[in-house]
Amino acid sequence: MGKIAQGILGGLSGKVGNVIGGSWKGIDYLRIKPASVANPRTAGQVNQRNKFTVTLEFLQAVKPFIKQGYKKLAVKRTEFNAAMSYILNNAISGVEPNFEVFYPDALVSRGGLAAPINGAVDLTTPGEVSFTWDDNSTGGNAYGTDKAMLLVYNPAKKEAVSILDGATRATGSDNVALPSVYAGDDVELFMAFITADGSQVSNSVYLGSGTAQ
Repeated sequence: MGKIAQGILGGLSGKVGNVIGGSWKGIDYLRIKPASVANPRTAGQVNQRNKFTVTLEFLQAVKPFIKQGYKKLAVKRTEFNAAMSYILNNAISGVEPNFEVFYPDALVSRGGLAAPINGAVDLTTPGEVSFTWDDNSTGGNAYGTDKAMLLVYNPAKKEAVSILDGATRATGSDNVALPSVYAGDDVELFMAFITADGSQVSNSVYLGSGTAQ
């Protein structure tokens, strides 16, 4: 219980309601106790937590890929935080409170290098994914020496397999080996390009989903 010294005009010591009084270096002060926000459970807060959770699960699994793919956007923040901001604001779908990452809009690499053209995948060979693309190195800022960045994400296991310096743009194809435990799981497939010196990356391209063999 708070006490008022020297009558009603004196200083308050202690707590009265949400008002706290005290004295510091002989100066009486009053402050308002902040409202408790421990474990907020409003609908908006729950929805934001759910969006954050599904985004975090995805990005944790593909962290090595986004560390490369978002390095140019890591200005006063980490690559992970830059990717988190983008996915939360551009690639979350669903009806509250059930949200999920909408993979076609989930850029796992962002940059000004020319993106892959006519990328495709084949999962018919057990234990691997075959990626193909067109060599578009004759136009724009695409170079035949650019390296493919390939990503296979397994939502069921919340993990991924990636290659960050694969075959060149001019080569037009590369394969990603998969763990045997992926057999029968649906996987989400992405690719991008990075220059040979690692200084530039392209936006990623979503190549669809398929069932690992």
